[in-house]
This record gives sequence, structure tokens and C-alpha cells, in this order.
Amino acid sequence: MSQLLGIIQRLTQLRDQEPNGNEAPQRNFEVNGEKRCSVTYLAKTDMFILEVYEKGKKPKTYQFDNIDMIAIEIFELLHERSEVR
Repeated sequence: MSQLLGIIQRLTQLRDQEPNGNEAPQRNFEVNGEKRCSVTYLAKTDMFILEVYEKGKKPKTYQFDNIDMIAIEIFELLHERSEVR
């Protein structure tokens, strides 16, 4: 299974998960124990909220209504810091 397919499966499970009280379902994505981003799914609006973390900076927030687009964004986030620049 490719990593992109694994990300899509996690996002699908997040979308299908029942809310816990008033809290929207959320998943974290990490590399070597370092949290790169988290995703929250808002069922009322059918939107994924992506929060991107960088050391020493305030998290950036993005909204997606397409599971494939957010999966690609997460895939790139997980691989960008591991590349040699």
C-alpha cells in the first residue's frame, strides 16, 4: 500500500467517525515522532481543517472540501522536511 493511499484511508476513517460529544474528530500526522500536521473533520460543513506545524512558528490553518486534495497536501508535508535541500 502506498503512503498516499494510507493517508486517504485515515481521512476516510476520520470522516466516517462519530463525533465525541461536541468535539469534531481529529487525526495527527507525524514523522519520527514530530507532529507535522493535524486534521479535523467538520461534518456539518463536510470540510477538512488542516493545521500545519513548524517549529517556532504559529500553526497555519487551511480548509479543504476535497479528500484527495488534502491527502496530497499531507503527503507533501510529510515528505518535504525529509528531503535533502
